[in-house]
Amino acid sequence: MPFTRIFGLFILLFISGRVSAQNDSLILNNNNVIIGEIKSMSKSVLVIETDYSDVDFKIEWEGIREIYTENEYIITIVGGNRYTGKIATSTPGAAFITDGQNKIAVRLDSIVFLDKYGSDFLSNFYAAIGLGLNLTKANNFTQFSLNASAGYLAEKWSLDMYFNKLNSTQDEIDAIERTEAGLEYRYLLPKNWYLAAATDFLSNTEQALRIRSNGRLGAGYFPIKNNILYWGFGIGGNANFEDFSNDTPDRQSFEAYIGSEINLFNVTDFSLLSNVYVFPSLTESGRLRVDYMLTTKYDLPLDFYIGLNFSLNYDNRPAEEGKETDYVFGASFGWDW
Repeated sequence: MPFTRIFGLFILLFISGRVSAQNDSLILNNNNVIIGEIKSMSKSVLVIETDYSDVDFKIEWEGIREIYTENEYIITIVGGNRYTGKIATSTPGAAFITDGQNKIAVRLDSIVFLDKYGSDFLSNFYAAIGLGLNLTKANNFTQFSLNASAGYLAEKWSLDMYFNKLNSTQDEIDAIERTEAGLEYRYLLPKNWYLAAATDFLSNTEQALRIRSNGRLGAGYFPIKNNILYWGFGIGGNANFEDFSNDTPDRQSFEAYIGSEINLFNVTDFSLLSNVYVFPSLTESGRLRVDYMLTTKYDLPLDFYIGLNFSLNYDNRPAEEGKETDYVFGASFGWDW
């Protein structure tokens, strides 16, 4: 076969493959039609790639009236049931999921997660970074803050990471430093249950902590998981290791924990994430610790955002000369992806 015919056949197969891979379609509430390849939907935002745009479209899930897919997707609905198949709207606001030989009737607003079967890593990856800076001539006050987060959401598991840094200096006052970081892995079980493994680190001058490291194992449940918010709670055990910056001896203890988390999204351009963990010690009688975090974000054009962050750490048995409570409140300007 001549080279030109082989080359032409290759191009034809490539083009036909591209066309057949991008024939999902959406009909929006304003009657606009979008044809392309749906990549994913999570936290009420659907991402679709088209041939006529250099960037992917992000569409609010509530703005979609009808959806038809030729590709297969991993689909999670309210209540935690998961399916693998195609979606086709039956009546506005309702659809059938074709999973093998089964057809499951669902409401569109009951779908909370959608991921193309066998899709690439980056389609479900997220990251954000925010910076804050305060400068005051009086006492040569300088304060710098950094807030960063990243994560990955798959059909059966998720991974979330964060790193926060605060440095503050001024004349005739000791410098204030605070660093916290953490990583959490969750394996999703049926009916909105999950298993969790996490580690986090904290260093701050207020509580004379050179480093506190924790390792948690536990399980949790989402009683509410829909296209507006996730709310869940978890219980388990924690190993706590502490090294202090003063003469307080190093500590290691084992604790139980109970925690709760709320993730609010799809409220115009505003989102909120908050969690609290309570740690009653199992090896130090009467000791109790509490960690609390609140992050809010308002989206701006071009993936920029402004945010407010609040963190609090309480320990009723702090280091010698250390404070029971340390907290930080900050504002930042950042970019997410």
